[in-house]
Amino acid sequence: MGSKSRRPEPVQVVKQRRDEALRSLVSGIPYMTWLGITFERRGDELTAILPYDEKLIGNPMIPALHGGVTAAFLESTALIELGWSMLWPGMESGDERASTTPAMPKTIDFTVDYLRAGLPRDAYARARVNRSGRRYASVHVEAWQDNRSRLYAQATGHFLMPAPDE
Repeated sequence: MGSKSRRPEPVQVVKQRRDEALRSLVSGIPYMTWLGITFERRGDELTAILPYDEKLIGNPMIPALHGGVTAAFLESTALIELGWSMLWPGMESGDERASTTPAMPKTIDFTVDYLRAGLPRDAYARARVNRSGRRYASVHVEAWQDNRSRLYAQATGHFLMPAPDE
């Protein structure tokens, strides 16, 4: 009379699928590898990590992180968050196609607010998708170092979303 319910996947299988999808997204942006950016995942929430490296210093007299590195860190975080938000629904529903890395959105504009100098230490960032439609998305990103409530930079970006068949 009733249908058999599907047994949930083992947690290791789910975790492995999510981690592989994230690795695939990140490997799609080679500059992130050069900068050393990694992502920590907790459920559907991503935190980007920019480990300190001397090559990231723009002004050795202060010393401060290069503004271009900060901007790239924020933009990369926004792009990965958008890619992740495109993958998540299909991945969680068990859709086989969800493991395929989607075409990445294209940046329309990206505005960075430099709030204070980035110190010579690790940095962290989180992005929030404010709006995501079929063709356009708006994302806000915040970056901090030692204290989450003391941002050193933030950004807002607008992105052209890939067509569904891309």
